[in-house]
Amino acid sequence: MLNASIRKELPGFSVDIDLRFDRGILVLFGPSGSGKSTILNCLAGLQKPTAGRILLDSRVFFCKQQNINVPARQRRIGYVFQDYALFPHLTVKDNVLFGLAPGPDRCKKRRGHRMSVRETLEMLKIMHLQARYPAQLSGGEKQRVALARSLMMEPDLLLLDEPLSAIDAQIRRELQIELKKIQRTWEIPFILVTHSHKEMDALADEVVFLKDGQAVDTADWTLPAGGTTDRWGRAWPPVLPGEDSLTGSTIHGFRNTAAMPDVPVK
Repeated sequence: MLNASIRKELPGFSVDIDLRFDRGILVLFGPSGSGKSTILNCLAGLQKPTAGRILLDSRVFFCKQQNINVPARQRRIGYVFQDYALFPHLTVKDNVLFGLAPGPDRCKKRRGHRMSVRETLEMLKIMHLQARYPAQLSGGEKQRVALARSLMMEPDLLLLDEPLSAIDAQIRRELQIELKKIQRTWEIPFILVTHSHKEMDALADEVVFLKDGQAVDTADWTLPAGGTTDRWGRAWPPVLPGEDSLTGSTIHGFRNTAAMPDVPVK
């Protein structure tokens, strides 16, 4: 379970939020500039919060009071960036393997590992692209490569920063289904940020609505025409073990109450 209480002061802006999430896909929903990427960066260890505490299961990644700040490379958190952050001089296969320890077994499934690189590439339908370079790939193919690279790290939490925003509608829908299937297969929590209400409805098991760096009620949020906020019921407010909210912010978490059948896993 993720328990996070994050306060991050930025010039002219501050993020002040509490999160509690166990499984499935949590969507952080809000317009550009609402603090979505800042929250992901704090969770990943790429930015240091001004105050608060971040725990994943029994591990403390950050605690201002205890002066703990675990480096990003030690958190076992996967991150798919909005621009994919692929290395242009590496092939698809080498991009996917980047970050794994070198050695004769780095491509093979070893004890305790979920999948080999071959299984990962096949699952995401990019096995035939393994010798190509990022410049030779479409947007959807780059998204799959970035996702494969994050999965090969065998993360305990996967963060996705608007990874489908630059992809056309048909490919986006296919990748939404794949993301849901991967989450159900791997059974690790995903946190995805978006400002698309259609993407929120398609992917989220739980949602936190953001505005100006804080969680808000849906009543305070103006959705585009056709927004389906009626499918979201209030979730229990998150409370970190042994203490009250560290930031003093108000919690507004919502759980998907619509009947959503499990995605078939093949």
